[in-house]
Amino acid sequence: MTFVHSGQVQWHDGETSMQKLLRVPYQDNPTSPFLTPYAARLLPQVPMLALGTLDDAGRPWTTLLGGEAGFVRSLGQSVVGIKTLVDPLHDPVIDILLRDKHEDQTQQRENDHPIVSALGIDLATRSRVKLAGNLVAGLLRPTSTQLGGNSTEAQIVIKVVQSLGNCPKYLNKKEIVPIVPEPALVSSKVPLPVEAINLLARADVLFISSSHGHLTMGTNNRGGSAGFCRVIKNDHTGTILVYPEYSGNRLYQTLGNLQTTPKAGIVVPDFDSGDMLHMTGTTEVLIGKAAAGLLPRSNLVVKIQIEAARFIHNGLAFRGTSGEPSPYNPPVRFLVHEGDSGVDVQKVSDRTVYAKLIKKELLTPTIGRFRFSVSDLEAAGRWKPGQYVALSFEDELGAGYSHMHDDDPASLNDDLVRSFTVSSPRRGGTPEDEMEITIRNVGKVTAFLFRQNVRTGLEVPLKGFSGTFTIHQDKDDVVPFVAGGIGITPLLAQLPDLDLGRVRLIWTLNLTDVGLAIDTFERYPQLASSTTLYLSGAADGGQELQPALRLQQYGAQVWKRRLAISDLLSIQGQAALPSTTWYICAGAELRQTLLSWLSDRKVVYESFYY
Repeated sequence: MTFVHSGQVQWHDGETSMQKLLRVPYQDNPTSPFLTPYAARLLPQVPMLALGTLDDAGRPWTTLLGGEAGFVRSLGQSVVGIKTLVDPLHDPVIDILLRDKHEDQTQQRENDHPIVSALGIDLATRSRVKLAGNLVAGLLRPTSTQLGGNSTEAQIVIKVVQSLGNCPKYLNKKEIVPIVPEPALVSSKVPLPVEAINLLARADVLFISSSHGHLTMGTNNRGGSAGFCRVIKNDHTGTILVYPEYSGNRLYQTLGNLQTTPKAGIVVPDFDSGDMLHMTGTTEVLIGKAAAGLLPRSNLVVKIQIEAARFIHNGLAFRGTSGEPSPYNPPVRFLVHEGDSGVDVQKVSDRTVYAKLIKKELLTPTIGRFRFSVSDLEAAGRWKPGQYVALSFEDELGAGYSHMHDDDPASLNDDLVRSFTVSSPRRGGTPEDEMEITIRNVGKVTAFLFRQNVRTGLEVPLKGFSGTFTIHQDKDDVVPFVAGGIGITPLLAQLPDLDLGRVRLIWTLNLTDVGLAIDTFERYPQLASSTTLYLSGAADGGQELQPALRLQQYGAQVWKRRLAISDLLSIQGQAALPSTTWYICAGAELRQTLLSWLSDRKVVYESFYY
């Protein structure tokens, strides 16, 4: 990168390559070849600045500076000044840029202007701006702080030749408070120490620097729900990380750099303890099948083989108090081997599998049973009782690309893949190539299904089967199962494999959903005598006794009240068999209550959220 200003920053070949691979329509590069007025106004307001540079081997490193607003500001003529506390001993970026540059050795680099990049960011307001340029001058000097103690202060001057404001997506709010750091190097080796792996598991933001050769650099953040960056492995053979690229502005500047120069420097901060994890390594950008094969439900991921790392305790010059998470954050996407995501047969097989809607039955005003035929059972694989099926509704409900969508932020990363428990047993009544799901009408996709007329022949891609919610019943075992409303479905698929005389079903149900219980007892009459129902809410027309009386006619025990802890304690066999495994499938609130009631018992549970 030079100091020559031009009228427009051109895309480099890595960026254009990435945009073509992802079929992005051409647009001019919005990056400005100078420090924009917006950037100049924002910088004095940000309490943090991520700073990146290259080491002697051309590897990027990133650090995180700051603590309070005002430590970075515009000096005019696209020059930025930084004045902040730093760690000169362990911080890789400070070591690279300011090694031996102490107060009596101030050096203005007339012939050597190493490239740098930065991201000024205020998580409290979700404001950020990217900078790229060259180091002009810098020094280190000891200082006493208003917060008490002695530390080292850095003064850094950067000539900015590129700047670009970024949107607020995937930024989780944090209030930053300055503190005097007391850095201590914990590890400078790979594999990473346990403390670093634990940090990655709870981190909701990382900062990444990349370069286009030695010509230009970029620093940006990646954020999401805690744990969005996954650890593929961390052992004596090496450390490999992966994170998903969510829907963004489609400029692909970081990924464009990684196309031409597959190296990245990352820093992961711990806003609670002040710990910092610096890493640098080689990268691989995976698209389509390759991405989904590693991180299901992802179309674009970055995999990083860590070459060097430093884990520093208490290295941050600030702490952060967590606030509102970004409404754009999608759920964490887990690795295939982590077991929370099924294999996507559409990504790993050349054969497309479809599920065709062939029957629909409404059991209550908001609950229905839908039967699908599977077009290619061999490619889809046989499901097991207790598993769920993942179906894609992208072709039916997809709305195309949108950069921002404040009315429905979750929709930007909504792949419209939904997982439903298969409620039909493997044997008894359902053909081998057919399956049923029993669902509640609660969202965009389920509402779409409830509107369908079977005669229209709806077909949707079947992504695969997954899940391991299997009920085990050994000889003489009594199996207690607690279901909340629609949470009965995993049990339904496994009823033919169980001795219903040794099942104790505790089922909480709204009076408006009694039709689901009636249908269940009509299909499985033996289950009724093993069932205790707790009905809440009001029935249509105020006729609250009629549903209860009808359910009692099947042989079920029925109570018109909410479930209580004493009801669980009274379950036959529970007191005599403390080793009995309890099974729970319920919504989040009821599930947490049940887990607290059964804290001294072995519990296997499933939720409604896959």
